[in-house]
Amino acid sequence: MKNLGIALLLGATALLAPGRSLAQSKPALNTAPPGSAPTPAPAPAPAPTALPGPPQAPPAAPAPAAAPAPTPEPEPAALPAPTNTSPSGLELPGREQARKAAQQHAEQYTKLFIYSGFGLSYSPNINYDGGAFNVSVSPALGYRLTDRIAVGPGFTYAYTSQTFGSGNPTLSLNSYGAKVFAQVRVIDQFLLHAEYEVTKVELPLIDQNQNYIIVNNRFMTGTKRIESPLAGVGYRSQFSNRAAADILLLYNFNDRFNNSLYSNPVLRFNFLFNIGR
Repeated sequence: MKNLGIALLLGATALLAPGRSLAQSKPALNTAPPGSAPTPAPAPAPAPTALPGPPQAPPAAPAPAAAPAPTPEPEPAALPAPTNTSPSGLELPGREQARKAAQQHAEQYTKLFIYSGFGLSYSPNINYDGGAFNVSVSPALGYRLTDRIAVGPGFTYAYTSQTFGSGNPTLSLNSYGAKVFAQVRVIDQFLLHAEYEVTKVELPLIDQNQNYIIVNNRFMTGTKRIESPLAGVGYRSQFSNRAAADILLLYNFNDRFNNSLYSNPVLRFNFLFNIGR
């Protein structure tokens, strides 16, 4: 029995041995068949040789980035300088406009002003041909009591040329005088004007029959004191804070024949110039 077991074991070993040998001799995948030389791998294609070109400068080094400029700090706003009306230098809303308006008002209504008058009139003769042409200037110094009321003294000069038709001589007269005036500005630029003038007037001499005395074809003249109360209305045109012009339409309450310097109506052009403060 023991011998039978050994025999079976040897027989099984003999049967298994050829199979293992066959398994070991089986070709593996991707391998050459037995007995053939291995095929060498293809050599890599040589890289194309570049033709030598002109020498190139080495690439420049990148410029360093500029440092950002420092942001300037805002300067503190300068404080306004102090003034007489604002010691701190700060102006409240509306104060600057009020100050400018007050300054303009002060320049326009200074206490003193020069008031230069200019008069021009023409009136026909009643009993003769021709007429009387009058021109006068009357500069004055005005003083404002208020913004609307002004008074002042002045002096006058007047020239009269009176004609009496063809063939008769011309009567020429010169007069000098002094006056005072007053003005009241009523509404806006409309005003009332009055003045009282005392003038040393050159007048023609007349005889007892009320005829002019003519010697050598020339009128004989003398002087006389004539008072001229004038009053009327006017309008002022303001050129600037310092200058203005008035046009006056006045009435002479002493317009009498041979005793009047100004014939009605009296038209005058006056120029006003503010002076001082």
